[in-house]
Amino acid sequence: MTETELKFQIPPRQSAAVARAVATVSARRIRLVAAYADTADRRLAAAGLALRLRREGRQWVQTLKGRGDGLMGRPEHEVPASAMPAMPAFDASRHAGTPVGERLLALLADGTALQVLYRTDIRRTLRLVRSGGAQVELAHDRGHIEAGGQRVAVDEIEFELKAGPPAALVALAGRWVARHGLWWDVRTKSERGFRLAEGLERVPAVRAEPSAVQPGQGAAALLATMLQGALAQVLPNAAELASGSGTAEHLHQLRVGLRRLRSMLREAAPLAGESAEALRALEREWAGPFGRLGAARDADALSADLWPQLDAALAAAGLPPLPLPTPAAEGDAPEPGALWRGAEVQALLLRTLALALPPAEPGEPVNDTALAALLKPLWKRLRRGARGLAVTDPEHLHGLRKRAKRLRYLLEALSPLLRRKATAQVLKALRPALDRLGELNDLHTAELGLRAAPAPSPSAWFALGLLAERRRALLPAAQRALDLAVGHAPPWRD
Repeated sequence: MTETELKFQIPPRQSAAVARAVATVSARRIRLVAAYADTADRRLAAAGLALRLRREGRQWVQTLKGRGDGLMGRPEHEVPASAMPAMPAFDASRHAGTPVGERLLALLADGTALQVLYRTDIRRTLRLVRSGGAQVELAHDRGHIEAGGQRVAVDEIEFELKAGPPAALVALAGRWVARHGLWWDVRTKSERGFRLAEGLERVPAVRAEPSAVQPGQGAAALLATMLQGALAQVLPNAAELASGSGTAEHLHQLRVGLRRLRSMLREAAPLAGESAEALRALEREWAGPFGRLGAARDADALSADLWPQLDAALAAAGLPPLPLPTPAAEGDAPEPGALWRGAEVQALLLRTLALALPPAEPGEPVNDTALAALLKPLWKRLRRGARGLAVTDPEHLHGLRKRAKRLRYLLEALSPLLRRKATAQVLKALRPALDRLGELNDLHTAELGLRAAPAPSPSAWFALGLLAERRRALLPAAQRALDLAVGHAPPWRD
């Protein structure tokens, strides 16, 4: 079976209020003591599996979970293991005959032993809610995860769909988010436990996966799959930032995922039919948080690359180094994690998730004409904008870069439905074009920061000259790269 649930972290100041809201007269309480197992070489974790023995009241239950969709669905199989007080041994054969169980048995076919990796001790309060034609189980979990003598606290709430439409689950969760300041966290207890056991303070940022769209999908299903792909990159990177364990690369990949998401909402909106304008309006609402995240990203990009180059050139000229400028932001820019935990972003996320839910009916397959209608306007705008690049201003270059990115993300998302060779050629050519346009944007950002100083120093004037020289050298390279990209045959079938 596949469990459908949403999990949220609870701000400390709201924990008591959430506890009161869940613990109604009909609620029940249970203590859940669990052990999670893996092999010495951690092959289950590498395969996205989590194997657990948990005592639920007087019964031990063994549960195997597979890799989920990164949003709200995850395959799961559970079976009673023992009613004895002592924890029974793990037995992979209990899950035989299920897809996720056969995967586990294949991993352990060489006789490799399982060992307990970490444990959890959770006090759960359960409440069943009927809302919007659905039955949803609320589970407020408080306790800890333990491994190697180390502990991390758990205080979270899950909304699990027991029956009815997934949209009702999303709507119900949205009301609790607004009331209690919850924030959506796609990291599971098993992921957190594994990191604790391995002593991992940081994990790699999540990049985009290959497109999951399939030939024969209807318009609504195609749009939902495209949005799901973007959210699957956004959410894990956002969770790292929101929890305080994020890095500059998590922020970068979060912004990449948000650009992909906004591109889908804007350019693929015609797939939504009468709801197309609602998608475009949602995309415009995402612009505010995206811009505020950009201030932090710009500072990271300058400090990691361009500013060290300028400091080296200044030192060679016998001039003192420059302080890193603070890029202009759209209003006050909070720390990225705080921004993501905020009510505005969480509301936008759940509204986007509602659009990414699979439709009830498959619909007529999207044909080549409809695909061409999505891609042609963006292709033509990019070709027009690429003419005479060497004489354009920074704002035009920035707009051109955004169009090139939207085309790239749309091509990547639709690639299983397009001409394979032509799509690969255009995407390959777009990469260096976007690199050159990105460098030009960084130069412009640095220039704005230097000019914003109340009294530019000799080092600042020298640096401005270096930036102007670099810009003049980059423009022809960007022109050639863009000409090559839009000079290829269009990837769609007419």
